[in-house]
Amino acid sequence: MTAESISRLIAELRRIVGQNHVLTQDDGEDLRAWELDWRGRERGKALAVVRPGSTQEVAEVVQACAAARPALHVSIVPQGGNTGMVVGSTPDTSGTQVVLSLTRLNKVRQLDAGNMTITVDAGCVLQTLQEECEKAGFLFPLSLASEGSCTIGGNLGTNAGGTQVVRYGNTRELCLGLEVVTAQGEIWDGLLGLRKDNTGYDLRHLFIGSEGTLGIITGATMKIYPMPKSQLTAFAALPSLEAALQLLGLAHEHLSAGLTGFEVMGQFALSLVHKHFPQQRIPFWHEPRSAPGRPKPTDAPSGGSEPHAVGSVGAPYFVVLENSDNESEEHARAQFERLLEAAMEAGCVTDAVVAENLAQAKALWHIRESIPLAQAQEGLNIKHDISINVSRIPAFVAETNALLMKKFPGARLVTYGHLGDGNLHYNVQAPEGEDQKRFLAEEEAPMNALVYEVVDRYRGSISAEHGIGSLKIDKLPEHKSPVALGLMHRIKRALDPLNLMNPGKLLHTENH
Repeated sequence: MTAESISRLIAELRRIVGQNHVLTQDDGEDLRAWELDWRGRERGKALAVVRPGSTQEVAEVVQACAAARPALHVSIVPQGGNTGMVVGSTPDTSGTQVVLSLTRLNKVRQLDAGNMTITVDAGCVLQTLQEECEKAGFLFPLSLASEGSCTIGGNLGTNAGGTQVVRYGNTRELCLGLEVVTAQGEIWDGLLGLRKDNTGYDLRHLFIGSEGTLGIITGATMKIYPMPKSQLTAFAALPSLEAALQLLGLAHEHLSAGLTGFEVMGQFALSLVHKHFPQQRIPFWHEPRSAPGRPKPTDAPSGGSEPHAVGSVGAPYFVVLENSDNESEEHARAQFERLLEAAMEAGCVTDAVVAENLAQAKALWHIRESIPLAQAQEGLNIKHDISINVSRIPAFVAETNALLMKKFPGARLVTYGHLGDGNLHYNVQAPEGEDQKRFLAEEEAPMNALVYEVVDRYRGSISAEHGIGSLKIDKLPEHKSPVALGLMHRIKRALDPLNLMNPGKLLHTENH
C-alpha cells in the first residue's frame, strides 16, 4: 500500500462525497468516535472515515474502493450509531479500512398510513423513527436502551431485539423491504413494502443480521402498528425464576397479544442500579407503606406521585411487564388486575406495583434499561448474550450459576433480560475488590467456555441479539454446525468475492 495509491483513493472519495466528509488522521482529525467500540474495549485505526449523503454516493464509494484493489488492500466497515456490543462496526488496527458512516443518510422518506409502513434511510436514529410514527398516530415497536443513538441500519445489520420481541419479534420481523448497495457497488431496490412476494429467494433476509459483511443497507421499509389505546406497566417481585416462568404463562393466558414486554431482573442486577443511580426509586427496595388487609395489586391512590406497592420486601427476582390494549384503559386495567390476582393466588408473585401514569411507567422501564449502564459504572464485566428455550431457562441458570461459583469463587452474577423470548444477558462482574483488568484478561476465556458449553447442552445460541462481530468470531466455529458454516462461507464468497465488506467480522475469511 503506497502513499501515492492512498492519496489517489482519498482524492476520489472526496470527489464523491465532498471535501468535508472524508476525515483522515493525516489531516489532523480525531477519529476516536468512529474507531472506538461502544464498550471501550477495543480501538482500531481507520484509513479514513467517509460520510456519504445519498445511496448513490454509497455505491460510488464502494466502486472506488473495489477499483483500488489490488494496489490497495482496502476494505469497508459500515457504521451506524456505533452502539454495538461485539466490536462489529469499528475498524481493525491495520489502518487499511474505510469506515463508511451512514449518519448523514438520516431521512424519513415516506410514511404510508394505508399500507402501515414507514420507509427510512439506514442512518435514521431509532428514536426519530419512533417519534415520526407517534406523531402520525402509529407505533414502531422496536425499543432499545440505545434508541437515542442507534440507527435502523445497524438494528437491521445485527437483527436487534429489544424489550418488545415477545409481541412484535426482532427487527427482522418488522422489515418488509431493503435498499442495499452490493459489494460490486450496485444498488438493489427492494423497498416494495409487500407482505406477500413469492418470487424466489427472499434476499432481504440475507442482509438482515449479516453485520455488513455482504452489502451495505442504505434504506428500509418497516412495519408500523396502530397506537394502542392504553399501555400499562407493572413491576413484580418473585420468589424464583420458576415463578417468573409461571407468571409468563399466566400473562400469555390473561393478556394474549396484549403482552408486549416481559423482562426479568435478578436482585444483584438491580442492586447495581440502586448503587450507581440512587435517584431511581426501585419498588420494594425499602419498606412500602402499610395498607390494611390485602388490597388488589392495581389499587393505587389517584394521581399519586409513586406507584402503589403491596406485599413484603425482598425477592431474588423481579419482572417488569407491559400490557398494550387496543380497546380502552379500563379494559387493560381489568386484564392486569385479573392477571396479578391470579399470580398472587398461585404464589408466583409476592409484591406488585402498577404504574398509574406514563411518567411512572417510564420510571419503571428506566430501572430495567439502566442495568447495562450500572454495570459499566461498576467496572469491567464479561457479557453473555445467550438464548435458551424459555421453558429451560430456570434449569440453565441454576446449573450454570453453580458451575461458575465453584470455578470462579466471588464472581458476581448479573442476570437479566428478555424472558418472554428466551434471551438472557447472563453477565459476570468481577469479585468485589478484584483487579478488574486482570479478571477480564485471565478469566474471560475460561468463563466463556464454561457458559457456552452449557448453552450447547441446552441447545441454545451464544448470541441472541448482539451478533458475532469480531468479539465472538473465534467462538462461532465451535458452536455452529459445519454444514451451517459452510453455507455461510459460500454465500459470503458469492456476494463479496473480493472480501471487501467488513472482513474480520462474523466469519473468518483470510483465505477468501
